[in-house]
Amino acid sequence: MKWKLFVLVALIITVLSAFIRHQIPQTVSGTVQENGKPVSNATVMEKGTTNSVQTNSKGFYKLKLTGKKAPTLVISASGYQTREIKVKNSSTINITLTWIAPELEKIVDISYTPEPHRMMVMNYTTNGDAVKGKGYIDKSPTATPEFNTEEYDGITETGFRNTLRNPLSTFSIDVDAASYSNLRRFINDGTPPPTNAIRIEEMINYFDYDYPQPANNLPLSVITEMAPAPWNPSHQLLHIGLQGKTISNELLPPSNLVFLIDVSGSMDEENKLPLLKSSLSLLIEQLRPQDHVSIVVYAGAAGLVLKPTSGNDKRTIREALDKLEAGGSTAGGEGIQLAYATCKEHFLKSGNNRVILATDGDFNVGMSSNADMEKLIEQKRKDGIYLTVLGFGTGNYKDSKMETLADKGNGNYAYIDNITEARKVLVKEFGGTLFTIAKDVKLQLEFNPTKVQAYRLIGYENRALNAEDFKNDQKDAGELGSGHTVTALYEIIPVGVKSDLPEDDSLKYQRTRLTSASNSTELATVKLRYKNPNEDNSREISFAVQQQTNNAFQASENFRWSAAVAEFGMLLRKSEFAANSSYNQVLKLATSAIGKDKEGYRKEFIGLVEKIND
Repeated sequence: MKWKLFVLVALIITVLSAFIRHQIPQTVSGTVQENGKPVSNATVMEKGTTNSVQTNSKGFYKLKLTGKKAPTLVISASGYQTREIKVKNSSTINITLTWIAPELEKIVDISYTPEPHRMMVMNYTTNGDAVKGKGYIDKSPTATPEFNTEEYDGITETGFRNTLRNPLSTFSIDVDAASYSNLRRFINDGTPPPTNAIRIEEMINYFDYDYPQPANNLPLSVITEMAPAPWNPSHQLLHIGLQGKTISNELLPPSNLVFLIDVSGSMDEENKLPLLKSSLSLLIEQLRPQDHVSIVVYAGAAGLVLKPTSGNDKRTIREALDKLEAGGSTAGGEGIQLAYATCKEHFLKSGNNRVILATDGDFNVGMSSNADMEKLIEQKRKDGIYLTVLGFGTGNYKDSKMETLADKGNGNYAYIDNITEARKVLVKEFGGTLFTIAKDVKLQLEFNPTKVQAYRLIGYENRALNAEDFKNDQKDAGELGSGHTVTALYEIIPVGVKSDLPEDDSLKYQRTRLTSASNSTELATVKLRYKNPNEDNSREISFAVQQQTNNAFQASENFRWSAAVAEFGMLLRKSEFAANSSYNQVLKLATSAIGKDKEGYRKEFIGLVEKIND
């Protein structure tokens, strides 16, 4: 009788255990908070697996469990104590984290550290409102920190170079404009932009300029202009403008495009995946029947969600895009490899083969180091597959990583902060963004030491090349798209002008001999090298720059506008070369050069200067 009772009890225990196990939910969700406030970008992981998601801006997460017995959640976030919570029979698990990071100095911009040359931005809010004013932060006890992991490479401004010792200046062109739209985001949010987020050449090249179209079947034209520098009239400002040949969309080669879309948990914010979808929808409308699109996504893993589809079937492409949702970790390396493999499989020999990466830049699983990705992207560049990078969002935006990837991929890089910017990049500048007409474009200037005491290139710090790189066709440089303009400015100290430059030490073993240049009116010689998109050998253009004497306010609209934008950039960077710069002078110059401004971009710039100047 006892053994029957024993069997009955064992059977009851077994049934109850099975029942309890059955009650463990398949999916858990909830919020991660600290003192009642949401913790965004926290990682919620199923212990012992790689199954994880990140919280959105409201601290919400939703995780599908793998079916393991007695699962445990591991919750972690930068600056917080990691927690472990066992999943029982409830599908809703709300989590409270404890802040353990040391007290942070309440400033907007923290200088980058020497290694690994990154800067971290700390934004603060007070009672939920964005910080206002010119860098002043509320240090009251009620101020609440928002940890921000945006990353920017450190920038050291190029100083003046002595012409006798350094007559040659060599650099790669840059048509990216991400820095401008990114700093606009900061200013519109009431926060001074981080110093290293400001790349002056990208600010200047955000705008169109009225340069002549190329002649004689060349893919580009070059113009120069010179006048006194507005911020230091004893110095001269040399303006160099390049104009890429404009090719109508109907005549552009067919495109093999792969949308590589980040759908990880960090993208679950209105200014990320939803804006990304709206932006790419604008691009879809520009596609022609001869174009085709594939869509690759990556989160915890990468996958192909749309096989190559004709631009004529916009509905199918749009439906595949609309179905995307954010969740999971960020297997960026795996996604890039799949995107390139897809593009290569459907390669168009005489077409435009391009991967379009859309992300906030937060690669953190798999092939995540810049070096690994650069190696892959450089190899694919040699195969004729280019890369366009579109950045979205705030908080964990990885500017430094995305700029590097675009540079290595023979492509371009834009930051999209609103749908208007998306329309500019993907509709108005469709040809320039996606179709290369000249690659590896380099400029080299030789300055006449009898006319130029010293010079400095404004911006382009991460585009500088060695003199010997100019004729080296193995050295990568920037690409020029259909209809794109490129502008570069040199600040020049003429011979005879008093300067603070150190005196030139005499050499023991050699002496510098000047040629007949002292009798010449030439200020410099400009040399330009480029390759046609399907060629490996470069071609060269060369011409002399003559001395000019103009008043800055009598110079062309092109000159005045570029000078105003450069001056604004120097003020934002607190540049040691800003001299007599002022926001009022920027406004005066810009207002005089606003021109037709059909799209309103220049008026918007003036509005940004006025906000900073208030």
